[in-house]
Amino acid sequence: MKVSLLTKKKLIEICKKIYDKGFVAANDGNVSLKLEDKILVTPTQKSKGFLKPEDLVVVDLKGKKLKGRLNPTSELLMHLFVYEKRADVCAVVHAHPPYSTALAIAKVRLPEFLLPEVILSLGKIPLAPYATPSTYEVCESIAGLVGDHDAIIMENHGVVTVGKNLEEAYLKLERVEHFSKIFSLASRLGKIKELSKEQINKLFKISEGFIEKEKSP
Repeated sequence: MKVSLLTKKKLIEICKKIYDKGFVAANDGNVSLKLEDKILVTPTQKSKGFLKPEDLVVVDLKGKKLKGRLNPTSELLMHLFVYEKRADVCAVVHAHPPYSTALAIAKVRLPEFLLPEVILSLGKIPLAPYATPSTYEVCESIAGLVGDHDAIIMENHGVVTVGKNLEEAYLKLERVEHFSKIFSLASRLGKIKELSKEQINKLFKISEGFIEKEKSP
């Protein structure tokens, strides 16, 4: 399967969004897209804000480089691990958004039941133990989490999000950072109060009702 120029441009567009939002700096971050038996991935040591189609790298599901003049991201092991564990995932985004990464450095876990939108779209956002970047330790640190969570904050490292496509994975990153910012600001104002069990149950019932309406002809 040949990787089209349009597909490469879509990945670069997501990378530029991440860069423009300030979710990465310099050469930080990495993005990948699974295409059947191949993976299109960002290169190492290149800014996500200035990538060109020819900079992207194609590897197989084991990480062997198939095409590209540059080397793949040093975090490739993590991407391969996610795809191996999640058959439903076709895109992985890793970045260092400031508020989320600040929480990761302070080892502060995001509360599970604060914002309705986050509860319904992401659920719990766990904090994975620190692991040395670019090593298999990262895979081990998220091994017990990646199967049940689409967004993970990694201690002293950043955030990784997954999705069925690039846009979904990116939007989850954006939501994690927005939530982290709101939580950080609210923490300065006083005690954080999570939704009650009754409020949460009502939220899910309303959500299920909307889903049923969307399914009905």
